[in-house]
Amino acid sequence: MLSNLQAFILGIIQGLTEFLPISSTGHLYIGRHLFHLDDAGLFLDTMLHVGTFLAIVVVYKDEFWKMICHPFSKLTYIMIIGTIPAVVVGLLLKDFFEEISKTGVTIGWEFLATGLILWFSEKAKKGSKKLEDIGYSDALIIGTFQAAAIFPALSRSGLTIAAGLIRKLDRETAAYFSFLLSTPAILGGIVLQGKDLFTGQVESVTLTGLLIGTITSAIFGYMAIVGMVNFLKKKSLKIFAYYVWILGFSLILLQSIGIF
Repeated sequence: MLSNLQAFILGIIQGLTEFLPISSTGHLYIGRHLFHLDDAGLFLDTMLHVGTFLAIVVVYKDEFWKMICHPFSKLTYIMIIGTIPAVVVGLLLKDFFEEISKTGVTIGWEFLATGLILWFSEKAKKGSKKLEDIGYSDALIIGTFQAAAIFPALSRSGLTIAAGLIRKLDRETAAYFSFLLSTPAILGGIVLQGKDLFTGQVESVTLTGLLIGTITSAIFGYMAIVGMVNFLKKKSLKIFAYYVWILGFSLILLQSIGIF
């Protein structure tokens, strides 16, 4: 049974790691495994993602309002184009990647891959593109990186920020657009996984635990969005690369000797 403390901790993990470039899905797998909550399944993850979705809505309320008032604006178009790759991959390969996510056999290697992408993105020549300068090809390439993050421990925020830097967005805009583009991806995941409400996979999760986890995820998600945008203005992604490399190598070692 999910305790209130465990729900609080998992909410912190989801809120922070959704927007830090270190993979929320990978960290939630580790957290659920350590708490012996594997039977909580995707429904628990879904409710935690509801929290981070709420955080995005609060931070980007002005942008969403503009798109509602001006549905044929360039911002709307680049959001749609950037979302298409994730939709295609998600619909075609959803079951396959859900199975990989459950077993966790590849997450160590995926953490290592995330670190490599973060490291090499810092080698890209510094760009100066702002949000209004993002082109349709930029959106498609960044969206393709986002689609690749369907692998459990490939960080969605990490890959899209890295893609933004490669496409010459300035550092703040790369983070800003990454988080904005995550909205349809997170919302789509919530909708697709919502079937767990009716499949009996919520036995070990109480309503109180879900509420605590969701609210905590929203609060820490908001903090992570604001903090990461400010962090990337002057700081390097390499510190996150070091972190996921250490984590990835540790998981591979522990899995190889049967401890994890």
